[in-house]
Amino acid sequence: MIQEGSPHQLRALIVGGGVAALETALALSQLAPGRVATTIVAPNADFVYRPLTVREPFAYPPAARYPLAPIARDAGAELLADELAWVDPDRRLLHTKGGRTLEYDALVLALGARAHARYAHATTIDDRRMDATLQGLMQDVDTGYVRSIAFLSPGRMAWPLPLYELALMTAARAYDMNVALRSTIVTPEDAPLAIFGAAASEAVTELLTRRQIEVASSAYAEVPRAGHIAINPGDRALEVDRVVALPELYGPSVRGVPLGQHGFVRVDQHGRVPDVEGIYAAGDAVDFPVKHGGISSQQADAVAESIAARAGTPVTPQPFHPVVRGMLLTGDRPLYISAHITGGHGFSSEVTDAPTWSPPSKIAARYLAPYLAEHDREARAA
Repeated sequence: MIQEGSPHQLRALIVGGGVAALETALALSQLAPGRVATTIVAPNADFVYRPLTVREPFAYPPAARYPLAPIARDAGAELLADELAWVDPDRRLLHTKGGRTLEYDALVLALGARAHARYAHATTIDDRRMDATLQGLMQDVDTGYVRSIAFLSPGRMAWPLPLYELALMTAARAYDMNVALRSTIVTPEDAPLAIFGAAASEAVTELLTRRQIEVASSAYAEVPRAGHIAINPGDRALEVDRVVALPELYGPSVRGVPLGQHGFVRVDQHGRVPDVEGIYAAGDAVDFPVKHGGISSQQADAVAESIAARAGTPVTPQPFHPVVRGMLLTGDRPLYISAHITGGHGFSSEVTDAPTWSPPSKIAARYLAPYLAEHDREARAA
């Protein structure tokens, strides 16, 4: 531990360029100013506000992009354009694909997850190129060429919110174009957006009913051929013009780090990786079942507090207690949903027409959200 008044700084490496990485860096700059020398290792030059890419196929502007370099600078961090290759935890070394060997006192794995298409005969959502993926489908809806769509969640779900948003916004688009569209959501959830708890699920179910979107819940889908969906249990079948599906997520499978199922990183409530010293993880890379930007930021906050305490600051690290806050885009006014999460399920959920958190962003993050909000204000003023 770095002692109070020591001229030395704790060396923190943060691997990744997404929500968890930037939240960790910004949190450390606030919690341990001058005590932590932070380096961000990321292959991407920009941070893309990915939760809003779901709007792009509906003629909205592209999701905002923020250059990483100014964010790193404002967080007092060095930015290296590189990728992780493997970790030597015994010697506390990180090896990069670019040939660098970096020493660390604290290593934060904020790599995100790897998305894979579950169904060969479906259009798989890819928020890196949402417009290109779905633009043709929207055009076919507009012309009435497509009259039925199924939206599928795989058995090992990713974050389900974008699937409901796409179904709702597509239904609204079809209504505006005077096209009769039959939409069906097939999900292994007990009820729509059950992750948020009963109150939120009931509100979303009511909205889906009003939009005439059918839901097959507690259901697992297979797509043996184009347009044909086999639904189990019950041996049901569904014939549609198009199939849109969420990807399945897998962990980053970091060499040298203890891993859980499907390559995700196991952590404790403070984001520490067990059985190795000085390694932490946050975001979609960890084995927590809910993958969401706000959850990633809360994990990052827990990690940053632990590192700040190691650096000798008077911070008492708080364990990760997940509260999910989601803005559901509907094609009309959005719904704002929040819930406490335990065991992968929500309770004490709340649904409102106005945000209950500030700033009212898609990603509710303690440090990153206000930073981006201020950046946006300055950009508009300029």
